[in-house]
Amino acid sequence: MPRFSSKQYQSRVLIAMAIYTAFMLLVWPWVGRTPSLPLKALLALAATLPVLYVIAQMARLIRSSDELERHTHLVALSTATAVVSALTFIGGFLAAAGVVKLDGSTLLLVYPAVVLCYGAVRWRLVRSYGGNSLCEETGIRPYLYLVLFGVALMAVALLYPGRLDDARRGFLYGAAAGMIAFGGVPMARQWYRRKYRHD
Repeated sequence: MPRFSSKQYQSRVLIAMAIYTAFMLLVWPWVGRTPSLPLKALLALAATLPVLYVIAQMARLIRSSDELERHTHLVALSTATAVVSALTFIGGFLAAAGVVKLDGSTLLLVYPAVVLCYGAVRWRLVRSYGGNSLCEETGIRPYLYLVLFGVALMAVALLYPGRLDDARRGFLYGAAAGMIAFGGVPMARQWYRRKYRHD
């Protein structure tokens, strides 16, 4: 059976995330206006399908990895799970005590938080083993994912300003700017090294 490569994984993830972004931009705004509860539930669950597909592709990538790659994936994933679980546990107690106000939409931040924490921990592990990126094969670098997701979040904030309250709009702008900055700095550094490495 041919090995499932990082390049295949990245291309499938990009397609799934493009579908997810298009759904959130074009379909999701209609969910609140839909009077039918079954249709509303169906649309809400449909939004999760691209993300569930990405999770399945990640599992496939880990399963087809060699021993060292599998080790870095699993350590990063378990660390991210522990960190995000602790944060949600703390947030749950603060919300139950009335210290902070959290609604159901806060749950939408759990998966992105796991992914970001996982990526940071795995990047650090790969560097500690002498690697220089999260994927040694040709393909899209991890910092480009941050830039792409940041641009998608910025598009949502700009296209639907009237449908977002100040807190959500501020969160989207802040998260988008942070992702673009965190992805843009290594992208600029990589470009600089390629342009001037022979000088």
